[in-house]
Amino acid sequence: MAPGIAAIPSARRLSRREVFGIAAGAGAASALFGRAARAAGAPVRGGHLRFAGLTGSTADTLDPARMSVASDYVRGKSFYDGLMALDDRMIPQPALAERLESDDFQTWHVTLRRDVAFHDGATLTAADVVYSLNRHKDPAVASQQWMAAQEMSRVRATGPLTVEIELVGPNVDFPSLLGMDNFAIIRDGTKDFSTANGTGPFVCTGFQPGIRTTGRRNAGFWGVPAWLDTIDLIAIADDMSRHDALLSGDVDIIASANPRLVRMLRARGFGLMESPVGTYTDLAIRLDQMPGSSADFVTGIKYLFDREQVRDSVFLGYARIGNDHPIPPEDPNYAADLPQTMHDPDRARFHLKKSGMGGRDLELFCSPTALASVDIAVLLQYAAERAGMALGIRRMPVDGYWSQYWMKTPMSFGNTNARPSTDMTFALSFGSRAPLNESRWRDPRFDALLLQARAERNEGVRRRIYHDMQAMIRDGSGVCIPAFTTSLDAFDPKVRGLRPNRAGQLMGYGFTRSVWLDNAVGHP
Repeated sequence: MAPGIAAIPSARRLSRREVFGIAAGAGAASALFGRAARAAGAPVRGGHLRFAGLTGSTADTLDPARMSVASDYVRGKSFYDGLMALDDRMIPQPALAERLESDDFQTWHVTLRRDVAFHDGATLTAADVVYSLNRHKDPAVASQQWMAAQEMSRVRATGPLTVEIELVGPNVDFPSLLGMDNFAIIRDGTKDFSTANGTGPFVCTGFQPGIRTTGRRNAGFWGVPAWLDTIDLIAIADDMSRHDALLSGDVDIIASANPRLVRMLRARGFGLMESPVGTYTDLAIRLDQMPGSSADFVTGIKYLFDREQVRDSVFLGYARIGNDHPIPPEDPNYAADLPQTMHDPDRARFHLKKSGMGGRDLELFCSPTALASVDIAVLLQYAAERAGMALGIRRMPVDGYWSQYWMKTPMSFGNTNARPSTDMTFALSFGSRAPLNESRWRDPRFDALLLQARAERNEGVRRRIYHDMQAMIRDGSGVCIPAFTTSLDAFDPKVRGLRPNRAGQLMGYGFTRSVWLDNAVGHP
């Protein structure tokens, strides 16, 4: 380790004083985004990249606090930075924070980088950090991380470039929370998000919600500059239209490639990047209303899911089987010894009949914006029919699905992206007061274990606690998680520098920071 670097690479390796630090200069965080480029060969500066994602609507935003879907996160990674950044293994690394320190994991001290500029030329100061973090606690902001932000009882500047963050209780994984895209830093007092004024590698040059976002390379970026000159980000919800745009050369990269088209894409010379991510498509059955208020109904639906069929028929093998809890198999905290919930039509029939729901009008709400949910709904409908129960399917449009139907109806499909830590996965979606508690499941013992794990320094003890919590979710919640997706992103061969990332599709949504265009290798 070079002199002056005091770093513990993961919050999972703890000493009495937790220190995340970097040396002066470009530093570890900027190297994080340049590493992929160097690994793929000699990078080339310049060029215009066109990208098509799956989701886009009038709800698209440039406000980091309100970002909620993949297209938002791609914009966020292009225009903004956080205090911390998550690397390929979802381990927090320094970004705008030069150092992040704590003696007790409850009071954290931030030292900011010097000479970091926003896109409007203003210099980053502690006031910007205080404003950015505190606004999440204002209900009027409608932050996606309102609940997580309540953990910060006080955020105050202790100097021009130093900030103290006091938590309501110890949390070993707090650095991971600061690496979430929603906690990106904006300029003090910002309220207008018709454009983005961040510190990221691209400057926003145009933003039309639901239509297009454009950007150009930030010449004054504090880290390793982006290779691309300009970027053009659009959304094409229709599966075939998105793939046709790639095949015709109208775009260079598409997100969420259809597994059924992988063979054809490869045959035509296009590249495919496979990333085993913790993202899942789930069916959430609300426990606070019928039919989910019947425990037999929920149990019966879980037995109806043929997880192997979902993996093989819907995702064509590009997935790992789930067990109705949110921790994926590649996660170090995954409870591998929990008995797998199996497809069992006889048990399903027994519990569904016992629930007394057979004659009711029951519907599954799904949408193309919830990845593969329409196909999964069809499989579940067929399995229910064989078990003597009729399930209708309501396929809703992309625009408005998340605000009008998801979590609002008795049974709806959702998508959950990979979280940076097990603590955050549980806290955001399964705690009794969690804002994304899709099934309205509440268990006081689960809440107590969550607090216990946050303060536990012994990794082995924490892992055992997390094991018990996974079992509680599997057996008690109304969330059915049949599989974890393997993210598939397709690209023209002239696009270089892509590599898999556990944090999500397209290098944890941060691909614009790393890729370049080799125009000598264009598609024939």
